[in-house]
Amino acid sequence: MTENEGNDKKIEGSNPKKKLNVVTFTGAAGLLGLAVSFAIFAFKSHKQKSKKKGLPGCDTVCVNLSAKEILDLADEIIHKSTRVHDAVALVSLDKLSYENVVLPLAELEARQLSLIQCCVFPKMLSPHDNVRKASAEAEQKIDAHILSCRKREDVYRIIKIYAAKGESIAPEAKCYLQCLVRDFEDNGLNLTAIKREEVERLTNEIDELSLRYIRNLNEDSSCLFFTEDELAGLPLEFLQSLEKTQNKEFKLTLGSRNVAAILELCKIAKTRKTVAMAYGKRCGDTNIPVLQRLVHSRHRLARVLGYSHFADYALDRRMSKTSMRVIRFLEDISSSLTDLAIREFSILKDLKRKEEGEIPFGVEDLLYYIKRVEELQFDLDFGDIRQYFPVSLVLSGIFKICQDLFGIKIEEVTEVDVWYHDVRAFAVFDSGSGKLLGYFYLDMFTREGKCNHSCVMALQNNALFSNGACQIPVALLIAQFAKDGSGESVPLGFSEVVNLFHEFGHVVQHICNRASFARFSGLRVDPDFREIPSQLLENWCYESFTLKLISGYRQDITKPLVDEVCKTLKRWRYSFSALKSLQEILYCLFDQIIYSDDDADLLQLIRSLHPKVMIGLPVVEGTNPASCFPRAVIGSEATCYSRLWSEVYAADIFASKFGDGHPNLYAGLQFRDKVLAPGGGKEPMELLTNFLGREPSTEAFIDSRTNFSL
Repeated sequence: MTENEGNDKKIEGSNPKKKLNVVTFTGAAGLLGLAVSFAIFAFKSHKQKSKKKGLPGCDTVCVNLSAKEILDLADEIIHKSTRVHDAVALVSLDKLSYENVVLPLAELEARQLSLIQCCVFPKMLSPHDNVRKASAEAEQKIDAHILSCRKREDVYRIIKIYAAKGESIAPEAKCYLQCLVRDFEDNGLNLTAIKREEVERLTNEIDELSLRYIRNLNEDSSCLFFTEDELAGLPLEFLQSLEKTQNKEFKLTLGSRNVAAILELCKIAKTRKTVAMAYGKRCGDTNIPVLQRLVHSRHRLARVLGYSHFADYALDRRMSKTSMRVIRFLEDISSSLTDLAIREFSILKDLKRKEEGEIPFGVEDLLYYIKRVEELQFDLDFGDIRQYFPVSLVLSGIFKICQDLFGIKIEEVTEVDVWYHDVRAFAVFDSGSGKLLGYFYLDMFTREGKCNHSCVMALQNNALFSNGACQIPVALLIAQFAKDGSGESVPLGFSEVVNLFHEFGHVVQHICNRASFARFSGLRVDPDFREIPSQLLENWCYESFTLKLISGYRQDITKPLVDEVCKTLKRWRYSFSALKSLQEILYCLFDQIIYSDDDADLLQLIRSLHPKVMIGLPVVEGTNPASCFPRAVIGSEATCYSRLWSEVYAADIFASKFGDGHPNLYAGLQFRDKVLAPGGGKEPMELLTNFLGREPSTEAFIDSRTNFSL
């Protein structure tokens, strides 16, 4: 798949109200193009019949389907996908070619992604209960179909035989072919029937154990009771949220929000320790045996699939590649931060000694005394500075920074169909050529029926088709900002500002991608790499230039934050950063070691790791964090390090190329062209090395912490 310049039409001007002459989904796709095109035609006809107005040039992105339309579309997706897979399976062995084996599957994937997302995303955002239920049902059907396709021996046989021919194809096409083969082999199709049965059995066992571990935590009803004096330091609104017993004690359930409030705000050391012990003991008798079985099952699965242990299986297709490299990365960061962590810890111990006497400092005291020192050293009231960050001003500031940094132009698109009245749509253009790069939706505010987390979803991926037609990316940013009683947006807290910068980094990443295959487009990149662009953009939140740009009183938007507050925010960002990083490294190492060592003793491991990493601080007495560490069980098993990995390399990029804090268009365009545009079709380390002119380093991350030490 190569770009046909003759069919890659430019936009004349950048007014989104004009008709946008974008070529999307035209023509056929090799031998099987007719079947796929029929699916697109059927969807277009259905859309026109229902008079829904979509984004110009994006006929398959329909965001406001009814429950019936969602279920009908899901059936159509499955029907057409089955026809394409059937056709590939029937290709004669003496006529195998890229055009009739790989290309039909690649173009099916590209064309159907947006249709699948039309069915799936309403379960998170639709205001209508029947639509959300239909969306969840459609997702289950589509997921089951995709899994069944990846277990088709007849299709796998054709792909494997074609791959063995060694036909000369473009590098990105070769990478896609390798991904196709792995899709099937991840489901055991390269194994004997006996081993395949073992893979299925182990997979089911792993799923059951993972869910049991999480269910045990969710069903845990542990609670503690405290008098008001024992909760000294907690705000009145927190106390009012707790159930009160007849003898006037407060009932504290051990949810993470309650525990965090106690450990950060409670003045009573005994209360903090009691809560930390109870929290760390949750599900100890039930979840430790479950985790042990789960770890062993994952190791057995990895060995059946040809790996020495589960960690190497999980990391094989990530930037990190091996468990040994991850452990070395974590230990290098830990050792580099140890001296700073010791100095930070000394400050905390001195303050505890002044306030509580010679009571030993425990890990349960960290959050409380970090906050106390920050209160004493920083004249920073986050409740007060909230008024400086109205949503509209922050958003316009983010747009300006990204426009100046990446050479793009963002314009709102009006009179398009949306699923809720305050959802907005925007077009993104190349500021030099005026060419349309893509679109994004913003769903910013909480409401009934909406999911409760922030994220970015790909509604359509960039792709190039065999006839030169181009499919442009469409993203969706979901946030959880509040409105007041009159329906007006509430100014953002600073953490919400940082989060919005982070999530918008994913939007830019998705829109600026120009991979030829949808499989490598936008957010479908190496998970170790995926967070780097967002972590990079976060850095601008702490620069005086940015803070003045995005801040202002609602009554007088010409009055931004003063220089001193901007400098204080930057210092606050790195306060006690060594100790905070070591805490994260501790759990990342635990996760990595249990999945790279068959015989790891979960209790002994945490007891030995904790003082080693946490500069002598032992684990809370009587606890084993392994019983309540869900990240290592489902979602981030053997990959807990990945967030820190991204942050370290983003720090290197920012310090090396954008160190003065102002948008650097030349460096930004280089980042856009060399890092964002290729996407998942190239090795991430190759992209970063090409951009930096050297391999990425941990030095900038370490320096950023030590330069702003207390």
